[in-house]
Amino acid sequence: MTYADPVEIARDAGKHTHHFHGGLRLRHNKRISCRVPVERPPLPDILVVPLLQHAGEAARPLVETGDRVRKGQQIGRCKAGVAVHAPTSGTVETVEDRLMTHASGMTGPCVVIRPDGKEQWVELEPINDVQNTHPDVLIKKLQESGLVGLGGAVFPTHIKARDGRERQIHTLILNGAECEPYISCDEMLMREQPDKIILGARILRHALGAERVIIAIEDRMGAVQEALTYAAECAECKRITVVKITKIYPEGGERQLVQVLTGLEVPYGGRPSDLGLLCQNVATAAAVAEAVTAGKPLIERYVTVTGNGIAQPRNLLALIGTPFSHLVKVCGGYSDNVARLVVGGPMMGYAVSTDATPVVKAVNCILALTQRDITTPQAEMPCIRCGECSRTCPAILLPQQLYKQIKNGWWDTVEEYGLAACIECGCCDFVCPSHIPLVSWFRYGKDELRQRAIAKQAADLARKRFEAREGRLLQKEHERAEKMARRKQMLKDKAKSKDRVNRANGNSADA
Repeated sequence: MTYADPVEIARDAGKHTHHFHGGLRLRHNKRISCRVPVERPPLPDILVVPLLQHAGEAARPLVETGDRVRKGQQIGRCKAGVAVHAPTSGTVETVEDRLMTHASGMTGPCVVIRPDGKEQWVELEPINDVQNTHPDVLIKKLQESGLVGLGGAVFPTHIKARDGRERQIHTLILNGAECEPYISCDEMLMREQPDKIILGARILRHALGAERVIIAIEDRMGAVQEALTYAAECAECKRITVVKITKIYPEGGERQLVQVLTGLEVPYGGRPSDLGLLCQNVATAAAVAEAVTAGKPLIERYVTVTGNGIAQPRNLLALIGTPFSHLVKVCGGYSDNVARLVVGGPMMGYAVSTDATPVVKAVNCILALTQRDITTPQAEMPCIRCGECSRTCPAILLPQQLYKQIKNGWWDTVEEYGLAACIECGCCDFVCPSHIPLVSWFRYGKDELRQRAIAKQAADLARKRFEAREGRLLQKEHERAEKMARRKQMLKDKAKSKDRVNRANGNSADA
């Protein structure tokens, strides 16, 4: 019996749509922020630009207090080459640790810029003839422009592109399926700038050496499909296909989207590139077009400012580093009963303690919830093993068993149940009748495993150092013993030689 090659099956991605396991049908609540066109808000009084806005280590600051900077100037860079740029021209007030836009509420290095209102750009270096430019040059341009995945993971785009080219992927998937309720920034981007997305898709396809591009959108986005299809036809690009997929949360997850388009599961511990696929967000594609053809680095992004706690919900084109408070003010301020500020959507987002928090590359939504929106916390009760969490889990895990493993501290076996595959989508939390905060337990479990891995690595390193030291001491002792043995042998040989001389002299005297 022969089996079809998954890579070959994946070449037919998008011809038919499929379903992934579990998921939820949620009310999307997106219309309230899509009533007016996207606008660029006025410059804020201050911009706080964190130097850690990508997966990996923080960038090293390239400016100091008092420096004058221009719009688009590099102000930070790290070893991996991911750059951070000044969102506008102005003066660096300070470079210091400040509150970062992160679920942990941690602080980190930030460059604080006071805008001068002149919007003076650095000299831009666009690439005019993209099709005759070597892919390595294009990928280098993405690196210098500070591009990261704008779907939320903020993985460096140039690293992902280089890996995809080396693995010879055949299909580029642009993810336009915003599965989180309330978030509509990608939808507005696709409505208003379809030409830029198509251009970015063509550039990425050339850089990757891919055969075709699929743009995946939700089935309710009829106007978006028309806009993107028309833009692709105008560009005379027959290798770009727009595919509508059924809206079932979290269909926008990378692994779930691949399964919907191909019917295949990404191998556990693997990546879509194992199937010849590479996924990028539609906003990333638009940023690619800006970086390559206009020479502009990633210094702004579409942000949805919405929720019942916002007076006039809408989407804004916000500069990186803009305080949330400034965007909320542009949207008419808060309603009287606002209770919580969330970054992202209600399912996978996280609350922040202050609206002084700055916009970073990962921020796609600022959600203000009222007290009525927030479910009153209920007492956690014992798991009744109903199986609802397993039924809805899109990663096909056993959340109830994972919970049991983590709660009992059975760390030696917890990885066998696929904890690393959990995407923290919140489906299990949503349906649990016992009100168990399963995702919180899973995050705790992942952190505990990370800490244990770090401790094990440190212990292994200490053991290796100890063994190396013991080996060195043993070697020195061995060398010392050999040296002592040689010395003893030398003295012994010297004594024998002297004895022979003496006997020879004695014999000569007798004669």
